This record gives sequence, C-alpha cells and structure tokens, in this order.
Amino acid sequence: MKRVALLSFAATLSCGFLAAPSMAEVVGEVGVDWIGNDIIVEAVADPEVNGVTCHVTYFDRSIIDRLKQGNWFEDPSNSSIACRQTGPIEIGDIDLSKGGEEVFRQGRSLIWKDLLVKRIYDKANDTLIYLAHSRQVVEGSAKMSVSTVPLYGEEVTWTNGKP
Repeated sequence: MKRVALLSFAATLSCGFLAAPSMAEVVGEVGVDWIGNDIIVEAVADPEVNGVTCHVTYFDRSIIDRLKQGNWFEDPSNSSIACRQTGPIEIGDIDLSKGGEEVFRQGRSLIWKDLLVKRIYDKANDTLIYLAHSRQVVEGSAKMSVSTVPLYGEEVTWTNGKP
C-alpha cells in the first residue's frame, strides 16, 4: 500500500505515541484521480460493543497533490461513517454521558488534526449513535457524519445490566 510509512509516522506523531482506542482495518481503496488521491474505507470494531462494526471513509492525498497544494502534512477533514450490527450485540462498560466516548482516533495531519469516532448512547430511543468528526487544535471543523445502531431484540445483552 502506498504512503503507508509516511501516514504511519504522521499518525504516530499526531497521537503523541498513544494507541488509539480501536484499530481500523483498511477494507477498500478507491482511486479518484490521475495524481493518486484515494478514498480509503476502513472497518472499525467498537472495543466495548461486540457485534457492531463501523465503516469509515476519508480522503487520502497523494504525494503529487501535496507538492501541488504546498501543504505536506495535512489531509482534508471530510469523512463518512456507517455502522451496523454484524453479530449478537454485547455491550460492555460504556460511557453513558451526553458527551459519549471516543471509539477511534486517527491523525489527519502531523500534529494538528484528528479524525474521531465517538459513541453516544441515546437512552430514550435505546440506540447507539456513532459520530465521525474532525478535531483541530487551532480551528474547529463543522464537517461530520453520523450513524445509528438500534438496540432491540434478543441479540442485545449488557454485561453490567441495562442502564
């Protein structure tokens, strides 16, 4: 896979050498132009909710595009997310606050920008909400995407008892 070394280095630096809450697996890579820009599709398993998988897409800039644009260390904030039940759902010890908790983080610039996936529990509708958004140190971004997984049926268990 191209640019793996550069992106791994940038992601490591942007995360401050801390491991992300969940690992992603690249399951698709679609070329969008002749200079090597791609759309990457990654599968992310929720570390505290077995049976839920999210697919996150984002734009990956090529070396040629980085030279052309003059911005070496940053990718766009655009992303999309879709989450589905992929097996029996077993919910572990999750954060039930309105702010939710981080499920996945990936550096999108050398040190200034991260792509985040947060899980929020909607108790009134018994639904897990997954929010993909960009966090930037200097300037926030309004670009976001949301997906939901309803928790109904016999295939849902809470390890700590339902809240």
